[in-house]
Amino acid sequence: MALFADRADAGRELARSLERWRGTDAVVLGIPRGGVVTAAAVAAELSLPLDAVVVRKLGAAGREEFAVGAIADGVRIVTPSAMEWAGMSQRDLDVVEAAERDELARRTDAFGSGTAELTGRTVIVVDDGVATGSSAAAACRALRARDPDRIVLAVPVAPARWQPPPDAIDEFVCRHLERDFWAVGQFYDDFTQTTDEQVVELLHGSMPGR
Repeated sequence: MALFADRADAGRELARSLERWRGTDAVVLGIPRGGVVTAAAVAAELSLPLDAVVVRKLGAAGREEFAVGAIADGVRIVTPSAMEWAGMSQRDLDVVEAAERDELARRTDAFGSGTAELTGRTVIVVDDGVATGSSAAAACRALRARDPDRIVLAVPVAPARWQPPPDAIDEFVCRHLERDFWAVGQFYDDFTQTTDEQVVELLHGSMPGR
């Protein structure tokens, strides 16, 4: 049985676990694409500003939904055991990474992300769920370079066994830790793919003057 109607519904529920940041100078950063929809609902519920942190998953050759790593601005995470399971060579990884770096640059430009001032602030990084965790870890590590006071990773659902890397994340908030977990989408009634246009509309509508 699904836990959430859609990503916005998940964000509204997640916001209930983040109430202590209402009225503070915290900023909410969504991971595009779907995570921005969830983040927008969190930001709206808590009256906090919204921005995005762009990450690209490094998918296994021929099994793109299976992540062997992730990249973000100045960050590269690769899981050798996942590469071995997927039967990927270094050459395979190089081809995937080159394409994803092009897409990372395109999305960063398209979304106008990275504009929020983060120095000394609490940063709440939101995605629509955690599967392998590589994208979330890459996002949080990339944000360290912008000198926030605290990085909070907040998601509606994640595998019960998953633990965030302590060097990347100061606090992990999750509404539902699930033992029977095979994909984030299984917990949503509507997990329709989010478009670039929807992300841009949410981001530009959240911060006057963007």
